[in-house]
Amino acid sequence: MRISRRKFLALGGATLSSVVTARAAQEAPAVMGQGDFRYRVAPGWGVLDEKTPVKNCHGIVCDAEGNIILLTDEISNNFIVYDSSGKLLHKWGTDYPGAHGLSLVKEGGKEVLYFTDLELHKVFKATTTGEILDEWGFPEASGKYTKATQYKPAWTLHHPEGGFYVLDGYGLDYISHYDAKGKYTGIFGGKEGGIPHWGPHGGILETTEAGEHSLLIAMSDQQNLLRLDLKGKQLASIPLPGGNPRQIEKHKGHYFIAHLADNWPADRESRGFVSVLDSDFKVVSNIGGSQPEYNDGGKLRKMKSTSDTFLHPHDLTIGKDGSLYVAQFLSGNTYPIKLERI
Repeated sequence: MRISRRKFLALGGATLSSVVTARAAQEAPAVMGQGDFRYRVAPGWGVLDEKTPVKNCHGIVCDAEGNIILLTDEISNNFIVYDSSGKLLHKWGTDYPGAHGLSLVKEGGKEVLYFTDLELHKVFKATTTGEILDEWGFPEASGKYTKATQYKPAWTLHHPEGGFYVLDGYGLDYISHYDAKGKYTGIFGGKEGGIPHWGPHGGILETTEAGEHSLLIAMSDQQNLLRLDLKGKQLASIPLPGGNPRQIEKHKGHYFIAHLADNWPADRESRGFVSVLDSDFKVVSNIGGSQPEYNDGGKLRKMKSTSDTFLHPHDLTIGKDGSLYVAQFLSGNTYPIKLERI
């Protein structure tokens, strides 16, 4: 494989594996996935020039108009907004070196963004065009933190009636709750609450048809999903051996999971994939990964990456046409990958 010097430099002096990942996004590979969830890369989607660089592509969401909003920790343009064809619409943000988690929430009939910054130790609320509406520092009132630097919020999970929970997945592993007015109301989790370090990274707040609410958390290095009630009581654990779940997207009764890698952190060059789970949390497809297999006892066998398409999937979103968009961490400054459903 020949890579020109110009292309290599555009990739930020990437490792060989990330260069291969970039090439995979440019060239249409074989169909990935199994069963009803099979996809093919849309070559070159969203690839921009040096005027709009990316570093780590951490968060990605799809707004009501079908535009794709990307969050990167590249301070030239923390937010990059594409239309569904991959055309740049606008960009903003130069103040968020630790930009990480991104949530799109509808409040008062309008869509707003909540995002976290690991280096600033804060959660922010903004319009989709970049006006900062509010911000929250470390939950000092909790008594769990003695200084702001202990607090490194990974993601926010939102209640349909307002209010949100903050996962401190890079700090002390607590989960803080804020009401619909943004007021701190409580905290749970942490070591004493049975939440291990390098666990609570991303997730969703689920509501059943009966109106019951729970948190479903992607537990990253713990290789499982964890369900908690809104007081922090552990309700269920769904093991995902060989995975490293970083974020969850629920779409039409299925759960889409971005796995950072199949042997992380032991091997930081190990590759990731995307899992699709049914409503019973059975893996029905691994996009860029091995065929999901269960033993006679119903236990999921260890999964693994089988494609060069991805390196480190960190977040994903689903477009209005069912396409899948994947943002990646530590992947040679590569732009998001669009996967068209077959």
